[in-house]
Amino acid sequence: MQERITALVLAGSRPGVDPLADAAGVATKALVPIAGRPMIDHVARTLADHPHIDRIVLMAQQPEILTGHPHTEWLRTHDKIELHASGSGISQSLLDWLDGEGGDFPILVTTADNVLLDAPMIDAFVAGSGGADIAAAMVERQVLLTRYPQSRRTWLKFRGGAWSGANLFWLGSGQARNVLAKWRDIEQDRKKGWKIISAFGPALLLGAALRLLSIHQAIARAGRRLGAQTRIVPLPFAEACIDADKQDDIALIEQIMARRAA
Repeated sequence: MQERITALVLAGSRPGVDPLADAAGVATKALVPIAGRPMIDHVARTLADHPHIDRIVLMAQQPEILTGHPHTEWLRTHDKIELHASGSGISQSLLDWLDGEGGDFPILVTTADNVLLDAPMIDAFVAGSGGADIAAAMVERQVLLTRYPQSRRTWLKFRGGAWSGANLFWLGSGQARNVLAKWRDIEQDRKKGWKIISAFGPALLLGAALRLLSIHQAIARAGRRLGAQTRIVPLPFAEACIDADKQDDIALIEQIMARRAA
């Protein structure tokens, strides 16, 4: 890995009350404590310590809240880190940032609840994303269940396997804007099925639904329709798809962190 990378961390809040933040008594999910530290602190330190990441953008509706904890005050003054106010939707916020003060490609995108992120995951994902306009990391079901059979994930089923997202995305070139713009339109009209069909085509959707396509074939075809080279990067790390969405997730994450520390 030779190139310098910008990392963007999505640390905003969804509409309504977040149950994890509410239970922890904190203002936003990114400040929910895991192993005694806010989850954003874990992710930001991993990125800041990586030698090929030279810029980190923390994106949230009220980013100043992220620095109001004793463990996160350092985010305000670290020379790699910038705070950026986001809008209501992820795709539109990314587009606004790219068109405004966004940096050079490539850009690594992750989330504040991806607290098990580590350097080997980053390196494997970046190596697998090379040459793609847009890429996403995923973990195949058997990789996870072999190590953590108790972990419950949402699975996307394709020919040859079922997959769960790993909260790592790659924006490799300006062509990624086309994909984000199309996804923004789908987000806005997600209740209108014809919008999805018009974006990806009935043959692609039918092939995925009937498991006639592998996940790699499906994402490549979707990319061609959107005018971009798209790719799924399978990661061999079970921990890569364990994010902090539920209390059970946090308990498992803390067990994994304790083993790593030992």
